[in-house]
This record gives sequence, structure tokens and C-alpha cells, in this order.
Amino acid sequence: MSLEIKVPTVGESITEVTIATWNKKDGDVVKLDEVLCELESDKATFELNSPAEGVLRIVAQAGETLPIGALIAKLENVGASAAAGAAAPAETPAAAAPAAAAAKTIEMKVPAVGESIAEVTVGTWSKKDGDFVNQDEVICEIESDKATFELNAEASGVLRIVAQSGTTLAIGDVICRIEGAGASVAAPAATPSAPAAAAGSAASSSYASGHASPAAGKILAEKGMEAAQVIGSGVGGRITKEDALKATPAPTKPAAAPAAAAPAQVTSGAFGGSRNQRRQKLTPLRKTVSRRLVAVKNETAMLTTFNEVDMKPIMDLRNKYKDKFKEVHSVGLGFMSFFTKACAVALKEFPAVNAYIDGDEIVYNDFADISIAVSAPKGLVVPVIRNAEDMSFAQLEKEVVRLATRARDNKLTIEEMTGGTFTITNGGIFGSMLSTPIINSPQSAILGMHNIVERPVAVGGQVVIRPIMYVALSYDHRIIDGRESVGFLVRVKQLLEDPTRLLLEV
Repeated sequence: MSLEIKVPTVGESITEVTIATWNKKDGDVVKLDEVLCELESDKATFELNSPAEGVLRIVAQAGETLPIGALIAKLENVGASAAAGAAAPAETPAAAAPAAAAAKTIEMKVPAVGESIAEVTVGTWSKKDGDFVNQDEVICEIESDKATFELNAEASGVLRIVAQSGTTLAIGDVICRIEGAGASVAAPAATPSAPAAAAGSAASSSYASGHASPAAGKILAEKGMEAAQVIGSGVGGRITKEDALKATPAPTKPAAAPAAAAPAQVTSGAFGGSRNQRRQKLTPLRKTVSRRLVAVKNETAMLTTFNEVDMKPIMDLRNKYKDKFKEVHSVGLGFMSFFTKACAVALKEFPAVNAYIDGDEIVYNDFADISIAVSAPKGLVVPVIRNAEDMSFAQLEKEVVRLATRARDNKLTIEEMTGGTFTITNGGIFGSMLSTPIINSPQSAILGMHNIVERPVAVGGQVVIRPIMYVALSYDHRIIDGRESVGFLVRVKQLLEDPTRLLLEV
């Protein structure tokens, strides 16, 4: 019986792949799920596994480009593997035990992580290939263009990694397998002896050890390095893309030259300065942020208006009550709650600032879901404070701390980052004096906070030193007129410079 192996669908927008390397030779006997070759697309590298046991007959050679669904190889003598196995030398009881434990294999697929998310990138694996994992144990992280999620083991058993770190997968693609599922108690006891494990390691490293994946090979070629110069951290010693990115070429010794010619050899690197360059692929989150920011600049009539706020009244109020506030509410009293509350009040008075354009209609929001821009380790995220207009200062401070902590720990969910009606961003924490923030689409406006600097100002006919913050409002001029934008910012300034108005709602 013969079985055709065709190029699988590896992504929604991928129409063709290139065969990178064959791990097996024509005529080799291969086992079920054994890696046959590596396929390379314009987005990622994938491993092609054998769908059954049999004799491999290669149809397409390494380097050939094939469309999705094209014939790549054939398997002969499919179904006769049991007879072949009987003719082979009998397995020892120690080797047969793991085979029995692996009789039941569970395929783990990329779960649906959001309504608009079609693909994810495999982040870091918490476990290694061949490790025994327990049910619900975190085995890896997967990154989408919006957030990072943890993937838990669906059963107890031996982990077999299918997609390496950095691989982009569509929702529903196989990411790994759990072997020996349902036999978790017996699995550790059936671990092969040291000689058997060493033999297995030697077999797996026969082609992988010191071998660079196609993506890693390209990076090493750009750096002018050989695979022998890099130590692989992948399965069986394979050189992964991350290994190639971290690899640094050894400094070359300058060629010997006559002493008289030495002065003529002075170049920009003659004084020992490093000339190395590094390339790093954009993360899905960074690519999405880049795409959306450019789209906002191109699709909106964005304009920015500025004002300044005397922060002394708020600072005096904080200094007077911050200790008591923390004692009562178990959270510090910061500036963000004042700005959030002031914006929520001003949004009620200027509803166009809290609206957005949907086709030929303007959608007005009678609530204030205020997004707070947070700089997370993997990029800018914007979690949302729901119904900020109904929250007290203590509730606002607790929600800001909660969302900021989850953002920095990469624990934010899709729901926590969608649905905002207005955004506040604080560049002042990094020392920014003035900026023109970009609107967070589909919203129509964003408020930019900046650093607080003591400046001389005129108060009551006298020059005094006051802590001043510049504030900026970027807005979509298609929906917000100049009168509304300036009026909104003036109202925010008024509420901040006299915070008792926030308490009295006047």
C-alpha cells in the first residue's frame, strides 16, 4: 500500500513553501510522526512529520518551491510496518515499556484566543522535548498581536514539541503532542535506563547536532559565520534562530602588513570600536502597533492642542492626605486618578471627544471607558478602566495598579484591552516635556501627560515658581472641532488646578 504526502496548509496567507532540508533519505524506513523534512515559508519554518510508518520515496528535492497541496513524497509498504517490526530484532522489555506508555497520544492544537486573532507565535517553552509534564502544567507561552497567553498541558505524559519557539501558527494548528496520556503513573517508572537514553540521544543528534535551521542558517550567513562556531540549544543540539541571533562573530585579526603601510590603513574601526550589527524580528505585538499607528496617521485628520497645568494644588492635597489615604484604602494616591477623574467629567460635557466615526455615522458613548497606555516588556499595551465616571479616587487607583501590574507581567486578557472610548498616556514618567500623542483608533482623542518642572509663572501680578505640567490633546478634526477640543482641555485644566471641583462636581 502506498500513501502520498502533500504540502500541508501552514497558514492562511501562505501559498507556497520551499523544502529546506531532508532529515531522511530516499528509501529510509520511517515511523509515524517522525520528522521527515523542514519546510520554509516567507513567515516561518515548519517540520513535516510522517503520517504513517513505511518506506520513504522522495519526490521533491531540497531547495524546490512547491505550492500548498503539491506532492512532496510517498510512503511505500504502509501497513506492513508490523511485519517489518516482527522481523527486526526483538525489543528489550525496558524499551517496550515506553512504547506501551506512548500508545495513546494527544495532539495539542493552538486554541482560539480571541475573536479577531487568526495566528499566534510560539514564545518560550517552559518544558523541553521529552520532558514528562503533568496535566494543566504550563508548558509554553504563545504570543498574539494583542497579548501573551499561557498554554497548559491537556494531560499528563511525555511532551513532544512540534513547533519551536518563534514559529508562527494558525489557530487550530498542532503545536505539540503528549505521549503516554492516561498512563502518567507508569510513565516515570518506564523511563529508559541510562545506556538506552544515551543511545536515543545519539540517534536524535545524528542529524540535528550542530545543524542550523533554515532561518538560523540565513542569519549566520548574513553574519558571515559557520554553524560550527555556534552551540545549538535546540532539540538534539540543533541551532535555532535564537542561537543565531545571539551569536557574535569572533573578531578577526588584521592581516599582517608592512610597517611602512600601517598609517595608510586607518579606518573607522582602527581604534577598536565594535562594528557589530544585530537583527531581530518584529514581534506580533510590535507589528500590529506599527501597522495601526501608521493607519491612524493616514486615515484621520489628526491635530494637537496644548495647555499647561499648575500642579501645586494637587501636590499640596496629596502631601496632606496621602498617608491617611493609603492607611484607609491600602493604595497610594497618585496623579493618574486625578487626571482620569477630570477627563471623565470633561467627557460628559464634551461628548464629541468621547465619540468615534463608524462609516457615515457618529457613535456617541454615554459612559467613559478610559484606556491607560502602559509600557510593557513586549511593547505598548492599553488596558481599559470601565465606567471611570462612576468610580471613586480609591477605586481608580486600585484599578490602575491592577492593570499596570498585569501588563508588566504579560497577563492582560483581550477583554481588558478592548472597548476604550478615550485614552490617557503619560510620557512624563520617562522625562518627556512635550509630545503629540497618536490617537488610539477607533477613538477620536488622546490626552498626553508630561513631566512636572518648576517654572516661573505670573500669579496675581507677581512672578512665582510653580510645578507646571504641559498637557496635549490630539484629536480627530473630522469629528471634533477646535472649540470642543480647546474647551475640553481647558475644562481638564480647571478641574486639576482646583481639585475640590471634582469632589463637588462643579
